[in-house]
Amino acid sequence: MSSKADNAIKTTYFSILGNLLLAIVKWLAGFFGNSFALIADAIESTADIFSSILVLLGIKYSKRPPDETHPYGHGRIEPLVTFMVVIFLVISATVIAYQSIINLRTPHEPPKAWTLIVLGIIIIWKEAAYQLIARKGKELNSSTLKAEAWHHRADAITSVAAFIGISIALWLGDGYEYADDWAALVASVLILYNCYKIFRPALGEIMDENLHNDVVDDVRKKSLNVAGVMATDKCFVRKIGMEYLVDLQAVVSPDISVKEGHDIAHALKDYLMQSIPDIGNVFVHIEPFSDIKN
Repeated sequence: MSSKADNAIKTTYFSILGNLLLAIVKWLAGFFGNSFALIADAIESTADIFSSILVLLGIKYSKRPPDETHPYGHGRIEPLVTFMVVIFLVISATVIAYQSIINLRTPHEPPKAWTLIVLGIIIIWKEAAYQLIARKGKELNSSTLKAEAWHHRADAITSVAAFIGISIALWLGDGYEYADDWAALVASVLILYNCYKIFRPALGEIMDENLHNDVVDDVRKKSLNVAGVMATDKCFVRKIGMEYLVDLQAVVSPDISVKEGHDIAHALKDYLMQSIPDIGNVFVHIEPFSDIKN
């Protein structure tokens, strides 16, 4: 768990630094380039900085070892941080939509052409950041990092919308200067949609929803490789932080001693944790074959 958390922390530092630099660039380009779509983009990147700091603090907390009051560890902080990230995204989308509507009712100059170059660079950078952090989130099994990755994807979507809006405003000329603001409004709707995609799996995680059938199948299959295990009965998997906790009923011969059953349970636990690295702990209950048969 510690190595996973350390890896996630390094990834989050990268995210914070990237958001800080891009927010500065967007604010300057939006202000001097007369583009609210870029300013809207800057608002989101600024919110991203604070949400990334929350992610960092959450991951650092989650790496704490189990203690008397948290015997299952501190991994539940991950979905809670994800909820806070979603709140930041919703606030950002609301501010962008509100300001876009105001701008649509206010006459203003079209954006500068050079803002398209800035946006092109931003889009490439943000999509690259999304791919990197999403891959890390999947590799480390971190819902928080996956949410952080979608933050970058949402930022890229906002930038693409801004690019399209500014292009329309510049190429079609008078009467189309509001395309920039419409682009920002569309981007806010897309951000809200992404909020749901981030929120839903985190809610399932904190509610112990049955979302891990692939892990259950893997546990059942590998359990049969352990000497003495005849079959498996009930198998429940919950995700806490970056790891899975498994509750498993192992079926054994009714003729073995209590000590033999105990040894099989320990061997099964050790084997599963060794062969499936994402498992943090396994709770094995021994069932005699006759009980299952009947």
